Amino acid sequence: MGWKASDIPDLTGKVAVVTGGNGGLGLETARQLAAHGARVVIGARNMAKAELARAAIVATAPDALLEIRQLDLGSLASVAEFAAAVKSTNPKIDMLFNNAGVMAVREGTTADGFEIQFGTNVLGHFALTMHLLPVLLAAGTPRVVSTTSTARFLAGRYDLSNPNMHGCYDAWDAYGMSKRADLQFAFELNRRLKERGLTAYAADPGFSKTDLQQASVRANGGFRQHFWRVTTAIMGQSAAMGALPQLRAATDPAAIGGTLYAPRWIIFGAPIVRGVGKKIDKPEQMVRLWEIAERETGLTLEAVLA
Repeated sequence: MGWKASDIPDLTGKVAVVTGGNGGLGLETARQLAAHGARVVIGARNMAKAELARAAIVATAPDALLEIRQLDLGSLASVAEFAAAVKSTNPKIDMLFNNAGVMAVREGTTADGFEIQFGTNVLGHFALTMHLLPVLLAAGTPRVVSTTSTARFLAGRYDLSNPNMHGCYDAWDAYGMSKRADLQFAFELNRRLKERGLTAYAADPGFSKTDLQQASVRANGGFRQHFWRVTTAIMGQSAAMGALPQLRAATDPAAIGGTLYAPRWIIFGAPIVRGVGKKIDKPEQMVRLWEIAERETGLTLEAVLA
């Protein structure tokens, strides 16, 4: 049968932050965390959808402890404001799910001038993690889970000398680059902070039926967007199944940091630990990515931990 939601242990007293908890994988993750006793902080750009998510969770978990806050990962100022608000009400955080993201959108920039997908999916979550590190470390053994994708294999040249893809933008290459970077960020975070008790993981949902594909079509259109929307609709698993890899990474007592959780059959199935391959498991790239993230966000680990 494999690992399932009923294997999640009692989370009473635990605090979890879920970005993009207003829909798709994030909603299912928040639902299960709340159902198992955790206090869940949902970060969402669209507050109306976040309130609908709250109602949906409470409908199945009447005793859910939920906190809804505004978060735009495409704005470093918004990330800082969200983190400050979360820290004001939560002196410790046990689990951080870097889950939200945008997929294969037209070329554009974030509020801070970064390519939208790299800026949102990678730099936004890097900044959030850095801002929340003090309260994460206060939990003793916190876990940080970053959502990657099978699109990490579609990262083009993965040129870290040009992470914003100036002059060579391709929507799917940029998405693949951001998802490979999310995985490498998780592994590098684990390497740098495991001695302080923090463990970090990457989680791949496989092909999951969420609004991400439809949002990509609405934002960009194009043959490949429609192709993946239809393919996922036919072959994809439910959002609830797609959320299991990140839930297992965050809650399984036997989980080992610096690993990738993904579906058994690559695009569907119960979550297991999978290898990442030599093309992606490159420590020198992970260090370079970390340096880029620190430079672009202005947030260094040394300063955060001082």
